[in-house]
Amino acid sequence: MNFVDNKLIRKAKAGDMQAFAELVYQYKDKIFNLAYRMLGNTQEAEDVSQETFLRVYSNIDRYDEKYKFSTWIYKIATNLSIDRIRKRRTTYSLDDYWNEEEGLDWYTRLPNQSIGPEESIISNEEINQVHKAILNLPEKYRVIMTLRYVEDLSIKEISEIVNLPISTVKTRLLRGREYIRKEISNKYTTVDRSGKYEMS
Repeated sequence: MNFVDNKLIRKAKAGDMQAFAELVYQYKDKIFNLAYRMLGNTQEAEDVSQETFLRVYSNIDRYDEKYKFSTWIYKIATNLSIDRIRKRRTTYSLDDYWNEEEGLDWYTRLPNQSIGPEESIISNEEINQVHKAILNLPEKYRVIMTLRYVEDLSIKEISEIVNLPISTVKTRLLRGREYIRKEISNKYTTVDRSGKYEMS
């Protein structure tokens, strides 16, 4: 935990509302973005954000300062988002998409500094397709993919948030990446040797 968080949390535990307000200010955008990437709905993301901070406020006395505050608050927001995803009853398997012999580096298709304006537009379209594909993943893969590739959390942090072994987190990341790689590949076809793409 960083020094600022540590100081604010101790003040908030002592009843300092200004300190709690500063914590909310520091994390409100991060929590909203996390919820939005998982749910794909602005209103639901706002609801999850509000509920997250209500729970943080109600349970801050129980927070163990041995652990990172960011991990704790992400865990609350993640669980609330999962609850909403499960209510939608969207279920299917990624087993049909899994093939260990195929490449798994879908993220290498994202923009780099060497591409030109036209390729940059195409790459931005692909980024949008990646985000859409993540939203279509089953909950157990969507959560981990969002935490890793949208929130940029470490595998260890994700393991702590979702209460799963690191090996399981890695497996779900591999399967999630493979699904998204195939989804993106199906959206684009090469039309000539110049490297231009068009929507299929």
